[in-house]
Amino acid sequence: MDNEVQSSAADSSPATDKEAKKLSKKERRQLRLKEQGKLDGAKSPAVGGASQGPQGGTSAAPETQGATKSKAELKAARRAKQEADREKKKLAGGSPAVAGGGSASVSDKQPKPRLSKSVSDSTASKKEPPRVSDDLQQDDPKVQKRRAKKLERHQIPQRVEHERKVSLFSHLDQYERQVSVTRGLSFASGGIHPAILRLGLQYAEGIICGANARCIAMLHAFKQVIADYTTPPQKELSRDLESKIKPYISFLNVCRPKSVSMGNAIKHLKLQISHIPQDMTDAKAKEHLYECIDNYVKEKILLAAVAISKDAIKKINDGDVILIYTCSSLIRQVLCDAHRAGKKFRVVIVDSRPKMEGIEAVRRLMKHGIKCTYILINAVSYMMQEVSKVFLGAHALLANGYVMSRVGSSVIATVAKAYNVPVLICCETYKFSERVQTDSFVSNELGDPDDLVKTGKPTQYLSNWRDIQSLTLLNLVYDVTPPDFISMVITEIGMLPCTSVPVVLRVKSVDS
Repeated sequence: MDNEVQSSAADSSPATDKEAKKLSKKERRQLRLKEQGKLDGAKSPAVGGASQGPQGGTSAAPETQGATKSKAELKAARRAKQEADREKKKLAGGSPAVAGGGSASVSDKQPKPRLSKSVSDSTASKKEPPRVSDDLQQDDPKVQKRRAKKLERHQIPQRVEHERKVSLFSHLDQYERQVSVTRGLSFASGGIHPAILRLGLQYAEGIICGANARCIAMLHAFKQVIADYTTPPQKELSRDLESKIKPYISFLNVCRPKSVSMGNAIKHLKLQISHIPQDMTDAKAKEHLYECIDNYVKEKILLAAVAISKDAIKKINDGDVILIYTCSSLIRQVLCDAHRAGKKFRVVIVDSRPKMEGIEAVRRLMKHGIKCTYILINAVSYMMQEVSKVFLGAHALLANGYVMSRVGSSVIATVAKAYNVPVLICCETYKFSERVQTDSFVSNELGDPDDLVKTGKPTQYLSNWRDIQSLTLLNLVYDVTPPDFISMVITEIGMLPCTSVPVVLRVKSVDS
């Protein structure tokens, strides 16, 4: 029996070993699952914030809880502290010190540039000039009141505005020539200089017209002002002379709105006055200003016209029929130089009311022996079939490439474009303007409406137009031509497209 029991135990031992091996694999799996379950159980109270006591694996839960929560709490506390410091700093007016009297922290130093930037932006916005000039807001009572105070401060009488205007141009000045410009002007000491008075009257009466002629006359008048100027005691010439010139400019602007060329010349003169050293004597300062004015006239106007003429002559061929409009001094010089160079061509002069400046152009060109044909603007479409080139002058060349010139120039350019005739603009670079304009309504000049009444006939049909309430006369001085109708602009620096105005202005600003 014992042998049987021993043999059966021996027989069962290998089975139990196999079962133990099999159970050991299952146990390993179960142990792994149990370990994972214990880890999950340890994590869940850490998230929930509960602890099961110091025994077992759950005792590590508060440690992991404190470790994970401390980072989040630190971040949240840091952010809250920064926000609180920023609020304190805003309330304290940007002082770097902490309320407790200690030194400023890193978070206190961070908002400094933001506050300074906002302050600088606010100050810059306050110093920005108005987008629309006062000269273009004459229909605003506030602007009229402000302008009246300025003229009163400069001791300049205000001209009487025309009572009836076209509604589209009510924001522009329109003066009557019948009312005297100098009425109510005091001739006491410290008033307007006689040279400026004479020049203003010549502007108002139309005796001096044309952008170049008006600019040259103004600079010569300022030379006389500088010659008669003496620096008061305890004052500097650079500051006092500039303040002395301001009322003169206001008076000339009242007589007739200043042109773009005059505005650029005034900027140049003020810049030269402001750069005069304090230790320079009056005699040397005056000689320096004389030289600056003479150089400006010579380089920007006279020599520029010579350079433009040399380039424009290359575009004139024998047998050409050249069409011009009114009497531009620069175009007249180009044609006379081309005739002296031996070019054979004919000129068609187009004229229009009310100035009829083309008659003077015919007289001067025929005096040089140039063949001329004189027509009015209503017949330009009939003569354009014979024309080979169109030469036009310019009052100003705007930054968007539009050409501002005598009213009627856009009509000439439009007709020339329809007949595929090239349009060449001759313009000096000192007439380039940073202003942008796409129409003739926003910025323009209104002439005296009585000029339209004069027809040269014995019977004046519009002499009593003021009595007719439904009738309003409009006498525009300038119009604007799009760059699509312009083939080329001839300047003293070369032949350029209209769109190159911003580049030229940028280069000139860098050079100056």
